[in-house]
Amino acid sequence: MSVRQLTVLGSTGSIGVSTLDVIRRHPDRYGVFALCAHRQIDKLFEQCREFRPLFAVVADAILAADLQARCCAAGLSTEVRYGIEALCEMAAATEVEMVMAAIVGAAGLAPTLAAARAGKRVLLANKEVLVMAGELFMQAVQTHGAALLPVDSEHNAIFQALPADFSRGLAVCGVEKILLTASGGPFREKPLAELSSVTPEQACAHPNWVMGRKISVDSATMMNKGLEVIEAHWLFAAPPEMIQVVVHPQSVIHSAVQYVDGSVLAQLGNPDMRTPIAYAMAWPERIAAGVGALDLFKVGRLDFFAPDFQRFPCLALAYQVLREGGTASAILNAANEVAVAAFLDGQLSFPGIAALNEAVLAALPACPVHGLDDVIAADTKARERAAGLLRDRCIR
Repeated sequence: MSVRQLTVLGSTGSIGVSTLDVIRRHPDRYGVFALCAHRQIDKLFEQCREFRPLFAVVADAILAADLQARCCAAGLSTEVRYGIEALCEMAAATEVEMVMAAIVGAAGLAPTLAAARAGKRVLLANKEVLVMAGELFMQAVQTHGAALLPVDSEHNAIFQALPADFSRGLAVCGVEKILLTASGGPFREKPLAELSSVTPEQACAHPNWVMGRKISVDSATMMNKGLEVIEAHWLFAAPPEMIQVVVHPQSVIHSAVQYVDGSVLAQLGNPDMRTPIAYAMAWPERIAAGVGALDLFKVGRLDFFAPDFQRFPCLALAYQVLREGGTASAILNAANEVAVAAFLDGQLSFPGIAALNEAVLAALPACPVHGLDDVIAADTKARERAAGLLRDRCIR
């Protein structure tokens, strides 16, 4: 069996670390061609020492020089590069078979698109790629023969529950509805009047999953689920009315597919990202992921609730932009990134996140998307408008 080479975009984040753990368990199957991170060079250096990639990529020249010196001192042959062009090069390299796309936010768009255009197996953990440029990205996958495997636990579960030929059309395959589960985050039952006093530490304390700070806040506002609704639309060619969010606090059922004959096929498992990562890496095979078997007796019960759109206005905004189309979803994503950063920095209240998102959407009309420039322009304008509203203290 030949060793399949991976580039890991975002290797120091939670998804990247879990990916490397799966690789660690299967050295006969997988090797690391490149590790890419932003600024956590201490962690990246330790990863380079263990996995000995040919290349490492960081944010800028100063960090690259520092990491290169450390690698040389440790006797590593890893070549360190920096910047967006290097990320794209590592994603499209001839030697690479698979690319783990785990850079959070809009920064992951260009290298993930480069991987698709190079015909790679793209293990997609970056929601924003499809949220910002879903049509362009799916066209690139089809045109260049790339294989797209979703890594988000929900979309991975849907992928497992759909028939293998679902690309013929969901209705043709007898699919009636996609059931996208959500934990509801840490504030599912918190009185609405108390949300204005929520702290970043409270918002980042997810009850079930260990995640980065940005995605944890998105889970608390349910923007994360809204982005996943948009992502599901592009991944599975599902219209908005076919995608139903179901609040499921235990996070045991990761998502399900409802069929016209009354059947519902669901994927269950412990809340550990190594399961969907291993599935995407080995598909159509299955390999050990280091995750224990689900103990249904210990779980005991499974609860389900309809989402409260008053409590989670960000989820309603996501459905709104999906129906609107064009650059609307890119505008929402950009505004949300600014809003979450401001909340984490103590400049914005928790309810202010949704308020800022709504204000930016109201101020910037959506435009058709003809190319990547349209997406980038919408992203830039939305960030500028969001920053302006914050600077003028219009929303708190």
